[in-house]
Amino acid sequence: MDKILLRKKLLEKRRNMNTDDIKEKNKLIKERLYDSGIYKNSKFIMAYIDFRNEVETKEIIKYSLKLSKRIGVPISIPKTRELIISELFDFDKELENGVYNILTPKKEFIREISPKEIDLVLVPAVAFDRKGYRIGYGGGYYDRFFEKLDSHTIKLGLAFDIQIIPEVPAGKYDLPVDYVITNKELINCKDPD
Repeated sequence: MDKILLRKKLLEKRRNMNTDDIKEKNKLIKERLYDSGIYKNSKFIMAYIDFRNEVETKEIIKYSLKLSKRIGVPISIPKTRELIISELFDFDKELENGVYNILTPKKEFIREISPKEIDLVLVPAVAFDRKGYRIGYGGGYYDRFFEKLDSHTIKLGLAFDIQIIPEVPAGKYDLPVDYVITNKELINCKDPD
């Protein structure tokens, strides 16, 4: 099955999850993330801001700010299909609806930072396989962004268990994540067996 059909099928599956199930799975994912050495050792986290039934990140961002971790959030640039990262200090005051109707920093709160400063990236997807390859939303934003990261930066996917599939049809420009956390497990994609 090609990526377009898979994306459609998996988005439908995610849309059909019931609210209580989503709430419980989000809770388990957050707990697993907070308990991981990956999270505990991170100083600067780039976190997507969830929309459309993605794994919820708003509480993760707020909790991380309370722990004095630095947080960067993406700003989508549709013309070049790139992400720029802006450091966030106050989740409740600094954001507004932006491109694709995703919360993004208001102009006066954009504090662009270098991707090289980030040590952990929380990555959204429609689906992941156990090797870390992902089906995104088709824009290629994250693959372009991954190329700008330092080699030590950890790329960590967040997904519900239903988003893990046997194999993602990966192209030559697709870059895998290092780990995926679901409500059931932490998957080490660098050592998938």
